[in-house]
Parts: sequence; structure tokens; C-alpha cells
Amino acid sequence: MHIGLKGLLLGTTLLAGSAASAQDVTLTIESWRNDDLAIWQEKIIPAFEASHPGVKVAFAPSAPTEYNAVLNSKLDAGSAGDLITCRPFDASLELFNKGKIADLTSLTAMANFSDVAKAAWSTDDGTKTFCVPMASVIHGFIYNKAAFTEVGVEPPKTEAEFFAVLEKIKENGSYIPMAMGTNDQWEAATMGYQNIGPNYWKGEEGRLALLNGTQKLTDEGWVAPFRELAKWRDYLGDGFEAQTYPDSQNLFTLGRAAIYPAGSWEISPFRTQIADAFEMGAFPPPVPAEGDKCYISDHPDIALGLNAASKNADAAKQFLEWVGTAEFATIYGNALPGFFPLQKETVKIDDPLAQEFLSWRETCASTIRSTYQILSRGTPNLENETWNAAANVIRGTETAEAAAKRLQEGLETWFKPAGQ
Repeated sequence: MHIGLKGLLLGTTLLAGSAASAQDVTLTIESWRNDDLAIWQEKIIPAFEASHPGVKVAFAPSAPTEYNAVLNSKLDAGSAGDLITCRPFDASLELFNKGKIADLTSLTAMANFSDVAKAAWSTDDGTKTFCVPMASVIHGFIYNKAAFTEVGVEPPKTEAEFFAVLEKIKENGSYIPMAMGTNDQWEAATMGYQNIGPNYWKGEEGRLALLNGTQKLTDEGWVAPFRELAKWRDYLGDGFEAQTYPDSQNLFTLGRAAIYPAGSWEISPFRTQIADAFEMGAFPPPVPAEGDKCYISDHPDIALGLNAASKNADAAKQFLEWVGTAEFATIYGNALPGFFPLQKETVKIDDPLAQEFLSWRETCASTIRSTYQILSRGTPNLENETWNAAANVIRGTETAEAAAKRLQEGLETWFKPAGQ
């Protein structure tokens, strides 16, 4: 009788343990953002687990430069985590087309994102979405408030005002008007052409027109930003042709330049480097003329998908639905100021400079970098060619018209617009 009771108690204990283990699911996230490990462990994951008992989450990042190769190897070997951090556009689209990440179109959370926000993780026709958007980066101009006060200028709203500000700073002589170089080329395109361009080609209207063939890179809306970039030459300081991206950053953070054409990802490192030396402000790309509608490059940067082979798909979908909520957006956006949530619902960001960038969504239309979807899949690669063209135009070795003509001719050698 004693042995039977002991066996019964042991069996009951084993059954209870099995029930607990069946309930507790651990999800693993693959990511390249190893700098964010503490943020996930200390802020994001505890918030999710508090409202989702029985589901545990582990953040397991790889080195950024190795992520694509490591992830592909794990997916092929069947050892990848349940949740896959998605890079924008073609790299993730390829994973979806190969059946490595799942179709998430039917997730309830997808209703919380605009078509522009989902574009980086959707099929070319926009009918299927395979990653939940997490954050974008926004382009504009960061400026030294003390320098502006000293020179007696205000943040410009139009192109004419912009060049008047640059001219006044140049005449003052205490500061380089604007810190940007052409040595690395991508800087000229990303912080130059893609920053100011949307105001000329009217954001998504122009970008989609390129894709369907109703506009060409030789049209005025695409040539005009090159023409403006050529005028930047007089305000970048001596030796800008040999100036690298880190050089530009240093010129601004050390207080030697008044304006920095920026991506919002600069906010956190700039705060650390500048400390209390001066206060930063920001303004959106000035519009061509007073009264024009404004557009901003609000470029999707990071999302989260589901490993199609995950054995914990139901729990993983719970996490993905949560990633689409305002709770996640608020935690993520404040933990990483300058990486902005993509939900339709407005999120309050505590960092005042980051909030300034984010506030532009209320008055300006968002678009993505014009070269990133479809148009850089062939050779010559339009993204890389735009780097070279923007740098050449600023240096004065190629005219705006010649650069645009070269880009269009290169694109036409391999790209056929939709419906043509």
C-alpha cells in the first residue's frame, strides 16, 4: 500500500511537471542588433512576459556583418530561432520566396501599419507581408542651436531660406556652414539626394511613378535635387572632397560646423559625444517654395518575421501581434531614440530631438528611399550609381542633367517598368 501511494505521488508529480513544461514555451529571436541586447533583456522582454505567462523570450543576436550568412546557414540547417529580425527589402523578400519565413499578412497587427511602412517587407505587388515593421529612420538636418543664435539665423523652411542661412553662416566665418563630404559617396546620396529629393519628386507619387514607367530619372522632379546639391559645394568647407563620413560627424560634434545633413540614427551617439557642449535642434528638408507640401524620407529599417519551420508558431505569433502594439512601440522608440516606431498610432518619444524628427510625420508625407525597392536588383545598381552621381554633382565633375541621364540609361539596360 505504501509503495502504491509513493508511485501514485511520483506519477502525479511527473504529470504536473509535463503540464508545466508544455505550457512554458521559449522563443528565440535572431538579430544583427547585438548592441541592443541589454535593451531587450531589461526592457522589451520583461514587458512581454509580464502579460503573456507561459511564453519566455530569448534574444540571441549575431555580429551585424555576419548576420545574413549566419542566419541563412541556420535556416538551411533547421537550427534558426523562432523569430527572425528582418532587414528591409530584397534580403527578406528572398527568404520569403524561398519559404524560410512565413506569410504574416493575416496578423491582426498588420492593420496598425500603412502600406508605406509595410513596403519594405511585402511582395512586389503588395499583396503579402512577411515581417512586422518595427522601426524606421528619418532624414533631415541637425543643427547647433548656439551657432544659429550667434550668427542670428532661424531654421529655414524653404530652399531660398536654406541657402540664405548657409550664406550668412559662411559670411560670419566662425563655423563651416554644413558638414558633409564626398569621399565615401554614400553620404552624398543618403544624406544629400535622398534627404532633399522627396520634396521634388513628391515622395511616394514620384517613387511609384518610376516603378510603373510614367516618370524617368531625367524628369525635372529627379534632376532638381541634383541641381540643389551642386549649390551645396560652396558651403561644405575646404577639403570636403577628401572628407569621410566620420570626419563629417566629428566636425559637427566638435562644434566646428553649424549644420549636419542627418539620419536620425545619429541622435544617440551625437548626444554622447557632444554632452553639454551645445544643444542640438533639427529641421526637415526645406521645401522648394513657400506653401509647397513637405515630404520626408521615413525609411523602414528593421522588422520581425516568423521562421516558417518554427515549432512554436502560435506563441511566436502572440509575440508578433504584441510587436504591432503601441506598448511595444513606446518601449522600443524610447530605448533607441532615432529609431522610430512605424505604427499608425502616435507614440510619445521622451528624447526632445528624436521627438522633433518624429513630429514631422504630422505635417509631411512619408516616403522611402527611391532606389531601395526593385530598382537596385540589376547591374548597374541604381543605389550605388546614385552614390557616385551625387558625389560627382557636389564636386562639380558632373552636371545634374548628365548625372540623371546616366542613371536613367543605366536603369533602362535591365529594368522594365510594371505593365510595359
